[in-house]
Amino acid sequence: MTKSFRSEPFLWIHLAGIAIAPLLLQIVWLGLAVGDPLPFVWLELLFLTIVGIVPVFWMQWQRPFDIFSLLLVALKPETLSQQQRQILSQLKTNKQRILSLVVALGMFWVLWQLYRLAPLAALAAAALPQWRILGLSIAGLAFLASNLFVQVPVSVLGVLATSEQQLSATEPFPSEQIPQQFTVPGFKVDKILPTLALD
Repeated sequence: MTKSFRSEPFLWIHLAGIAIAPLLLQIVWLGLAVGDPLPFVWLELLFLTIVGIVPVFWMQWQRPFDIFSLLLVALKPETLSQQQRQILSQLKTNKQRILSLVVALGMFWVLWQLYRLAPLAALAAAALPQWRILGLSIAGLAFLASNLFVQVPVSVLGVLATSEQQLSATEPFPSEQIPQQFTVPGFKVDKILPTLALD
């Protein structure tokens, strides 16, 4: 009997990553409370959008994150099972692109709310040097990471919302094209952890 694709551990590992996003957004909030805002609000928002939203959105739109990876290692494309390559094919659908766009717009709305509420975090941020460039740098890096930890889990949710029949009918993504069509982080290995390896 074929194992359900929903038992794939990498799906759940990356879905769980969304739990880190609230902490990262708190860091964004603190960063925005450092120093005095620039005279033109849109300049700071544009900077944070370019640094925090655009790179991750563009990655998910063009070369989605290869979820068969963990920290600094990734499974070699040739070691992936047919079902795992079918999951990768699902990450390249138009449905996933629409999800990525919705998430990007939603994260911009979150950024705007954090920007508006930044004065409330001024006391907590008072221990930091009150250099606006430092605050924007902290906020930008944290916002970039938070976008990654929202975009990737939402793409996983998109896969999990796929029916077993749809997944079974999906053409497996060609192994040789994975490095060109996906963002594959870190070193390539045959197995990551014995408990996570699907033989």
